[in-house]
Amino acid sequence: MWFEQVLFFITATGALAGALGVVLLRNPFYCVLSLVAHLVALAVLFLLLQAAFLAAAQVVVYAGAVMVLYVFVVAYIGGQDEAMRADDSLVSSFGPLFAAAIAVELSFALIGTGLEALDTRGAEVGPGFGSPGQIGALLLRRFLVPFEAASYLLLVAAVGAVVLARRRRGLEEPPPPRREAPARERLEVQA
Repeated sequence: MWFEQVLFFITATGALAGALGVVLLRNPFYCVLSLVAHLVALAVLFLLLQAAFLAAAQVVVYAGAVMVLYVFVVAYIGGQDEAMRADDSLVSSFGPLFAAAIAVELSFALIGTGLEALDTRGAEVGPGFGSPGQIGALLLRRFLVPFEAASYLLLVAAVGAVVLARRRRGLEEPPPPRREAPARERLEVQA
């Protein structure tokens, strides 16, 4: 029992550190790596909830396939140091305001619950919790539209990143190559 608790706090700290790394790091490649660390920590948390299929899907699908796609996009875009927009914009001035609002909301939520659930055992789950059959039934019946919408959103984001990278770097379609005259014609022109 104590091993699960220690592992939970270590993994939760790793998940939070990975999420903060995604937001705070400036290098896009390191952001992707910290997102991979975050996703692996979430997979360990799924294992602690005895949802082995969700943990395996988390590692294979997200930390594996989707992150490889993001690494390719980041490698294609490249780590450029110039800013996409000025830091003194109106949007960046509202960031601290939104962060303070979220902190107040989280404080109300924590104080309102009184943290009563810390001494309880937690929710009782059935024997089929996290099984491939249960997840497949949920994805193909109840959550089919959001599942497909998320896949299209990921596809649009990847294509949009490639298009924006081409425009940002000035990589337009090259003009067709000029046809050079054969060497014999060039000699006749010179003579």
